Amino acid sequence: MTLDKQLVIVGGIGLIGFIWWFFFGKKDDGVNAGKVVEIIVAGGYKPSVIKINKDQETTFLIKRTEANSCLEEIVFPDFKIKEYLPVNETVTVKIKPMDKGEFKFHCGMNMYHGKVIVV
Repeated sequence: MTLDKQLVIVGGIGLIGFIWWFFFGKKDDGVNAGKVVEIIVAGGYKPSVIKINKDQETTFLIKRTEANSCLEEIVFPDFKIKEYLPVNETVTVKIKPMDKGEFKFHCGMNMYHGKVIVV
């Protein structure tokens, strides 16, 4: 096998590995929240993965900094919470999870997502 064919094969395998890592290998690191966590809403949720403790009330301070109409609301369906988010104002949401697990949240149009991991 010639050198150019070997380089194409190695490059192709490397590209396949990169594509797999990019789409499937990324892990949500998440932030460990204490009793208060700040969420910035701008092109999504930052942080989008939040770890909190079971049976501890956690206050989410949510501030939307862009005028994207999709991000006007935040919905925590498992906690039956739906809040309007005015631009450049902080909205307070309190959650006290009674069960461990992963609980998703999203925008009003269900296009932007995040999750709360209860440990």
